[in-house]
Amino acid sequence: MVIGVPKEIKDHETRVGCVPSMITSLREHGHEVLVEAGAGVGSSIPDSEYSEAGALIVNSASEVWSKSDLIVKVKEPQPSEYPYFRPNLILFTYLHLAPLPELTDALLKAHVNAVAYETVREHDNSLPLLTPMSEVAGRMAVQVGAQYLERPNGGRGILLGGIPGVAPANVVVIGGGIVGHNAAKIACGLGANVTIIDRNLNRLRELDDVYFNSIRTLASNTYTIRETVRQADLVVGAVLIPGAAAPKLVRRDMIASMKQGSVIVDVAIDQGGCVETAHPTTHTDPVYYVDGVLHYCVSNMPAAVPHTSTFGLTNATVPYLLALADKGLERACEESNAICEGVNTYQGEITYEAVAESQGKTWRELTAVM
Repeated sequence: MVIGVPKEIKDHETRVGCVPSMITSLREHGHEVLVEAGAGVGSSIPDSEYSEAGALIVNSASEVWSKSDLIVKVKEPQPSEYPYFRPNLILFTYLHLAPLPELTDALLKAHVNAVAYETVREHDNSLPLLTPMSEVAGRMAVQVGAQYLERPNGGRGILLGGIPGVAPANVVVIGGGIVGHNAAKIACGLGANVTIIDRNLNRLRELDDVYFNSIRTLASNTYTIRETVRQADLVVGAVLIPGAAAPKLVRRDMIASMKQGSVIVDVAIDQGGCVETAHPTTHTDPVYYVDGVLHYCVSNMPAAVPHTSTFGLTNATVPYLLALADKGLERACEESNAICEGVNTYQGEITYEAVAESQGKTWRELTAVM
């Protein structure tokens, strides 16, 4: 099989879908790999390292897309890439289709078989390809929040950890999953007062044990969120329903009650955001204000640390990529329920229920379509 690695073109997206060690593995399995020139430069991987590993460096994205049976990326295709779509092309990347009906329609129209990193789910319900970037985004959320709380950056002028005699910042993390846990870890390490809100009481018990009562855990409901957000200096939105649009848990009226110069970092923005006033931003233009509250809603946060993110992501994707390349999509799905869960579109059909429900479209079970 021919595997293609195009250069990412989303704003400030400098991660890459393959690293040289993966090229070597793919070549050992008998596959050809095309890498667009400069694809890894943003992650500090020069073309020469890909060549030494056995990849063929090509000069244009169109050549990579047109000659490849399987495209491996990091972020969802951008509109300028839609013309490259064609029937039976396998696309393996983060898709986050729920808030992107135009991309969904383009994939369906072209009969692209799209496998989304974020919905690959193992038997234990873990999301192995989402986890590493959730770890990065959770840790970054607090770093970014601390930066924007500084007065020159538009915030209230609060040091996250405070100092002796001056109280630290109040950090509220909505969602106790991978993102929330990593955000809390960094916030606690910096000395903030941390509250995690989640609807899963068993998860809250686990987090309470992990942090030895150094954080406050609260059961999620509208009243609790409203009252806690009102006292917050930094709110991290860390809600995830795999494949589906995130619920709007922080409502507009709650934003109006927050302190002037407080900060919201909505990590859930990839799935539409869990804050009602959130809309996607970019690394070029990352923030905006609503009712005096600074919003940071960059939809590809881990791209700010591409070397760490690229190697963290590809550590997780390599076994699934090899399975797709060695066996083809159909056989890989027959032998791996995790990969089957990852297929969002196949032969012109939506095959992931949460995506269809988010867009008001019909869907079919993958096994029925196959």
